[in-house]
Amino acid sequence: MNAPGPTALARDLVGCHSCGLVNRWPSTHTHARCARCHAPLHRRIPRSLSRSWAFLVASIMLYVPANVLPIMHVTSLGQVRADTILSGAEYLLLHGMWPLALIVFVASILVPLVKMVILAYLLVSVQRHSPSRRLDRTRLYRFTEFVGRWSMVDVYVVTILVALVHLGAVAQIEAGFGALFFAAVVILTMLAAHVFDPRLIWDDAVTRHA
Repeated sequence: MNAPGPTALARDLVGCHSCGLVNRWPSTHTHARCARCHAPLHRRIPRSLSRSWAFLVASIMLYVPANVLPIMHVTSLGQVRADTILSGAEYLLLHGMWPLALIVFVASILVPLVKMVILAYLLVSVQRHSPSRRLDRTRLYRFTEFVGRWSMVDVYVVTILVALVHLGAVAQIEAGFGALFFAAVVILTMLAAHVFDPRLIWDDAVTRHA
């Protein structure tokens, strides 16, 4: 296996988080700014691991009530039905709408859980200075960034239904507390991924090979 080349950190190069421009870190200034957009520059995201852990632990705590509490209450001809995310997917499946049921199950139950597991794995591996599968771990991080926003599909559906279905005593849909907890889980996992600095995966690569 070929030893990796020098990193951007070793060359005193820092990428701007706002515009993406690669800047040279000035040796005479502690607080540097981007040459193009003048945004503050950081060699690494400040307190990346601790902040990411805080958001991740909070999302894990809210994941249970998000799936246990009803996400919406449906009133139809005087009868009230409360659905959680899982019971809603089951209802769609029983009525032959299996593609929609699959989308709800994957986007609203499976994706947030997988994302939390991946983030926990990345955080632990960085803290343990693991030298294995750095490229695969970077790809996992990119995956969590890409799929994270799709978990909001359930919240969008509930919001649209609440806004559209107002037929008095005939039919009415109201959002439940589960929707609030679920939205919080999605936002917290997105924040956990956002503050995690994937460059930490590669920081000790050159030292270990040397």
